Formats: sequence, C-alpha cells, structure tokens
Amino acid sequence: MIQAPKGTKDVLPQESYLWQHVENTMRKAAAVAGYREVRTPVFEHTELFQRGVGDTTDIVQKEMYTFLDKGERSITLKPEGTAGVVRAVIEHSLYADTLPVKMFYLNAPIFRYEKPQSGRLREHHQFGMECFGAKEPSAEAELITTLLAILTELGLENLRVHINSIGCPVCRPVYHAKLKEYLTQYKEQLCADCKERLDRNPLRVLDCKVEGCKRIAADAPVMLDHLCEECDTHFSGLQALLNGQQVPFRVDSHIVRGLDYYTKTVFEIIMQSGREGLALCGGGRYDGLVEQLGGPALPGVGFGIGTERILMELSNQGIVVEEPSVSDVFVAQITADDKADAFNVMQKLRNEGIKAECDHVGRSLKAQFKYANKINAKFIVMVGGDEGLRGMVRVRNLTTREESEMTSGDAIIYIRNNGEAGK
Repeated sequence: MIQAPKGTKDVLPQESYLWQHVENTMRKAAAVAGYREVRTPVFEHTELFQRGVGDTTDIVQKEMYTFLDKGERSITLKPEGTAGVVRAVIEHSLYADTLPVKMFYLNAPIFRYEKPQSGRLREHHQFGMECFGAKEPSAEAELITTLLAILTELGLENLRVHINSIGCPVCRPVYHAKLKEYLTQYKEQLCADCKERLDRNPLRVLDCKVEGCKRIAADAPVMLDHLCEECDTHFSGLQALLNGQQVPFRVDSHIVRGLDYYTKTVFEIIMQSGREGLALCGGGRYDGLVEQLGGPALPGVGFGIGTERILMELSNQGIVVEEPSVSDVFVAQITADDKADAFNVMQKLRNEGIKAECDHVGRSLKAQFKYANKINAKFIVMVGGDEGLRGMVRVRNLTTREESEMTSGDAIIYIRNNGEAGK
C-alpha cells in the first residue's frame, strides 16, 4: 500500500478546522499590527540558503532537501521562511516603497531532513512575520507582543519570553576571539561537529544539543559582556519596552538561534510548565541579511513558529476548539420524485449563506433523518408529499423539536431567526 512519506502527515477533514482556527487567529492579529501576507515559492535556488542561512548551520550541512532539476540547476525545498521573503524584497524592490515593509506568511510548508519526532516533522508548516526597514527595538517589541497576543488568544498559558543579544559585526569579532580561546581548551571534548564549528563559527557551539558540549558551553564567556554601545543601548531599549507592556521575559545569554544571519536581538517563547523548556517559536534581528543577499543595507527582524507545534500544545493543555457543524440544515426529500425540488431548496439556502445539504446517495426518508442527526444539523426541511403539492415545505427544529409548515422563503427567515445557521 502506498503511504505518506516518513516525516509527513495528512491533515484530514475532521481535524482541519483546528488548523483553520489557529490560522484565522494568526491572520487577524497580523492584520491588526499592519502586516500583509506574502507567499513565496516552496523551492528556491540552493545558493539562497547557502548564502542566507549560512553554510556552517546544521540546516545547510545536514537537513536540506536539495536536488538538480532537469536543467541541472541546484534547487532546494525551503528549510525556513525568511530567506525567501528577503529574496522577494530584493527582486521586487520592495525597499523602495514606504518603510517599514511589514509582511507575514501563513501555512508555509518547510522541509528539513531530520529524524521525525514529537512536534518536529520533515514537512511542517510555519507562520512568520517579517519587518524590513525598522532599526528601532520597537520592531522586536511589536513582534513579540503580537505573537504573545496570538498564543494567549488561542488559550495557551505559562509562556515566557527569553531574549538575548548576540551583538553586531562591530562587537562580535572581539567576543568570537574570546569564545574561541575558551573553547579551544576543551577542543578534544567537543563533538565532531563542534570541532569543525570552532574554526568556522564558534558561536554555533553554544547551540549544540550534545550534553558534553552543553556542559562546556555553560561556563563560556557571554556576548552580553562584550556588546558595543549601540547594541547595548538597543538591547536595553527592548527590555524597557517589554517591561512597559508587562511582558514576562528573561534575559538568556545562551540563546543564539540556529541561523547565521541573526544580529543583535534573538528571542524565543518558552513553555514554563508541563513541557518546560520547549521553545514554541524563535526569531530575532537580521540587519545585514538583505545586503548579504545583494540588496541595499536594510535592517530586518522577524520570527517563525510551527503550526503543528501550536496544535500539539493546545492538545497538551487540554484546550478544546469547538468543531463547526458540517451543515446547519438538511433538506430531506419525501420521495425519489422530490429530488429536484429538494436540490432547489438546498441551493436557495446556500445562496443566503446558510450551510445546507441534501441527499446524494439515494437514502430512504428514515435514513435521511439519521444522516441529518449524524452531521449535527440544526434543522430538517422536508420537501415533497402533501406539503409539496401546496407549494409548502415542513421545517423541523431539531433543538426544540418544533415542526411547522411554511413556504421555502419563510423557512429561510425562520432558520435565520432560530439558530446559528448562516453565521
């Protein structure tokens, strides 16, 4: 039997309403904050991620789905969302428009070849927000508060923001030298990957998940002690803004994020209970990325969060989302000869924005009633029989069990006034 590839998952009709609930909450919050949707291709030229994400990252070295197309061009299924958005900003000269340029992407498929595990699939979907042309820390504060508003609206609790500054090209080289000096003492105790990172990008060692490397990194010098005046002022400004909004946050000097393009601010939102330590999302500032990919010097900041991970946490916290009814009204045909009349009444209801259904499989009248109950219809409209000869229909309210004879036009009014149908 052909099955879905390992690390992928079908979203079936009986659960897609959960995705829609989360996505609608995201879309509404992004719009309130002035962000408009962008949709980029699911694959890009491999060079984009090598230059943008960084060839020292695990994503580029180990996790990308890369292949040659029929024109012998190296193509990669996108492993993260920001690089493609930056490419679009440059290609379409969006930086020439009024700044800042604020965009979000939603239900964007992301592909990473890694061992499938809880909350992490080889194909997953992300929601992200990206802001270009804003250099002030208020841009980060806007993203963090918007994201918290989304998660709170969804019902998630016990969230804490972890923030850090990883400096800029002015102050980071000095820190890199001190970090490399410290790590070199323990080079033989580092994992094979970190031994390579030590020469190419020592900051990446701080992000290693191997226990031995984590113990060594715990006592390493921290970037916060080596910030230049500009980075220090920026980081202090962000903290002041978050305090002003009473956002619960913690300065965490060990957050570096897994991508090379970050500068200054990096942040994560962490679960504080139940699955303590789980990072729901991450983001930060990338002031040099647009220029690095061939555009002008343009500051940027953004985040990405996995939809699957949010859904997993909603389930873990016992948050129930009411499943919408498949149809609010079932139009039953009394006999087979009434099929066309039932179909016409159903279409009238749908034209008025009311969710309506009729029989498509030749059920008996009794079976139609059972089906109406199964799909949780609030009303049954019976078409045909003696009422049909008089140009009337019979409406049964399945909540009150009241039943009345009326015209199809009056049935629409009655249904609107006596239920949630059509809303």
